[in-house]
Amino acid sequence: MEMAKVIQEMEGLRVMVDDIIYMPNLDAPADKPHPFVYFISIHNESPVPVTIRGRKWVVRDAEGDTTVVEGEGVVGQTPTIAPGEHFSYNSYHVVADGGAEVSGAFFGETAVGDWIFARIPDFRLELPQ
Repeated sequence: MEMAKVIQEMEGLRVMVDDIIYMPNLDAPADKPHPFVYFISIHNESPVPVTIRGRKWVVRDAEGDTTVVEGEGVVGQTPTIAPGEHFSYNSYHVVADGGAEVSGAFFGETAVGDWIFARIPDFRLELPQ
């Protein structure tokens, strides 16, 4: 019988939302016509290397609908972040007219096999006035 993995929040692994840009020129479906590009960096201020294995995003729109996005890695990669280093990327999400609130976490593994997570700071995708 396989033991359940214990996942703990890792001290020293910090996620930053570096920028959020409304990009109306990007492709978007009619029901969610507002695309936003967001820039994220994951900083490893701990003494051990960390490999990002997955992520979970929760997006709540103004109507109260929730979209959960889960998957392996981040932007198709499973980056290993050495102590004192960071990994940066950008991606995008589309929302309806009222905008959305975003939260979530990255999940990973330390070089010694501990399973960890780091919270993504909550942020909003707000339409410009």
